[in-house]
Amino acid sequence: MDAAQAIDLGRDAVITALLVSAPILLVGLVVGLVIGLLQALTQVQDQTVAFVPKIVAMVAALALCLPWLIERMMEYSHALIVDIPRSLLGG
Repeated sequence: MDAAQAIDLGRDAVITALLVSAPILLVGLVVGLVIGLLQALTQVQDQTVAFVPKIVAMVAALALCLPWLIERMMEYSHALIVDIPRSLLGG
């Protein structure tokens, strides 16, 4: 395995990690912004008020996106395993 292959493997791993984590993180971001806005409007500054809705929304997003997330991880794992002989033989 040369440096270019190692860089490609690392890049693919980072892109896959970003794709898999993006839906849950985006839902957490949106819910956090909405709750923060509501807290600013109502002047309720309790941190636990924001925690529970954010966790519930992120778990719901995970439940909805789980088939797609598993499919992405399976595609990445399959491509990685199929390329093992090519990487070991240097071709």
